[in-house]
Amino acid sequence: MRILHCFRAPVGGLFRHVLDLAAEQANRGHDVGILAGNTVEDRLTAGKLAALLPKLSLGISRIPMRRMPGLGDFAAAHAAFRHAGELELDVIHGHGAKGGAYARLASYGLSVTGRDVKSFYTPHGGSLNFKPGTLESKLLLSVERNLDSMTTGLIFESQYAAQKYTSHVGALGAPQRIVPNGLGPNDFIRVATNADATDVLFIGELRQIKGVDLLLKAVAQLRPSRAVTATIVGSGPDGDALRSLATSLGLDDIVRFAGAMPAREAFKLGRVMVVPSLAESFPYVVLEASAAGLPLIATDVGGIPEIVAGTDTQLIAAGSVDALAFALIDTLGDIDKARERANRVRAKVERTFTVAAMTEAVLDFYEEAAIRRARLPLRVPKLLGQRG
Repeated sequence: MRILHCFRAPVGGLFRHVLDLAAEQANRGHDVGILAGNTVEDRLTAGKLAALLPKLSLGISRIPMRRMPGLGDFAAAHAAFRHAGELELDVIHGHGAKGGAYARLASYGLSVTGRDVKSFYTPHGGSLNFKPGTLESKLLLSVERNLDSMTTGLIFESQYAAQKYTSHVGALGAPQRIVPNGLGPNDFIRVATNADATDVLFIGELRQIKGVDLLLKAVAQLRPSRAVTATIVGSGPDGDALRSLATSLGLDDIVRFAGAMPAREAFKLGRVMVVPSLAESFPYVVLEASAAGLPLIATDVGGIPEIVAGTDTQLIAAGSVDALAFALIDTLGDIDKARERANRVRAKVERTFTVAAMTEAVLDFYEEAAIRRARLPLRVPKLLGQRG
């Protein structure tokens, strides 16, 4: 097949997912390309894309894609349509809200010209992360509903994501499949921590939804009885505010901010992985840390319960400084038992969440959904705001 992956921001878990999927599809003999936004990236983006490029016979293209809706979407959608038309595609797979919209609009536009390009969409949170009831949420969910008739198939990385999509958007007709994220063989090589590793480690984007402020407050709460050291790895819009919070809490001597770096390099810097998120979809960092053998403290949000299901690793309530502080004391107080629990999660991840299984399931669904969608009656997309 000739496959194009379309997405806005080449950062985070969505980017990792596309890199792994595209590389494995190429390894299996498919012609694969990437169309990504050029307005957001971190210092690691260029290197990752450069390493992947030799495998991609359809190349890598970058165009402006803005996060919020605006007039620039017309130019971006047209650029995606033109680029897809030049590649003689079989499949265009959109990731995230913007990538999913451009992919499906391109597929629909090509169908008007008589070309049959199947469109697939993986939300990765996307428009589902906006606060329900807000103007932005209502607008984006309306777009999602209108785009359903242009969708050959929906792919979700977790049961949680599928249920959230159904509750927010509805089950409108496009075939659906749950395909969890997967890891490669190198991810399961255990990582030895450095001699100066801190007690705990956070890896992720520095923004409010990731709960880093809660971790800092929990560390401060424990300071009178125990100085829990922490390393914060990542960058993001709230980085300066979080550094200021650490200073105001008197934590500069026990909390260090290390900037962005590859996860496996970061795993050497802490003995216990902490994921204090307020919301998640199916976070790669939990899979990666578990595969590397790190004990885990994580909140009971999104698809995280699906990762640890069937093991004795307990999750904590999101948004609670007290619950996080207790988990820190409990885990660090008996690190040997914590490592035993980590081994059981690692075994579950190794059995269940692999790149090979993920890619096989996605490729199968490309073919199956195309057949199922062809049997459905044709529905003409409604204009936004149209009733009936």
